[in-house]
Amino acid sequence: MKHILFTLYECDPDLLDDEDYIRETLFEATNHMGATFLKTQSHKFSPQGVTAVTLLAESHISIHTWPENGTAVCDVFTCGDANPRKGAVYMGRKLKAKNFIAKTIDRSLECKQ
Repeated sequence: MKHILFTLYECDPDLLDDEDYIRETLFEATNHMGATFLKTQSHKFSPQGVTAVTLLAESHISIHTWPENGTAVCDVFTCGDANPRKGAVYMGRKLKAKNFIAKTIDRSLECKQ
């Protein structure tokens, strides 16, 4: 199991504030990482910002955006053969991030019985 925590900086603020675009990006990221899409729940804040979570058969993807700062804070958590790094990189490209900081956590040992 892999869990990537990442922050995207200097993103396109219009894209960060577009709920439909965020939902589409999460769906496409799911395909890029080889995961199984279940559904996305999202909320558009006023005056700006979007929060969305995509449920995967393998776990989840989440994003919280601050268009006023050009920032998105995200995570991708997967088990099985899905590649969360591919999803994270794809999200960065789609949101036109100029900077990207990530931390990967191997959670395999936490789930052994």
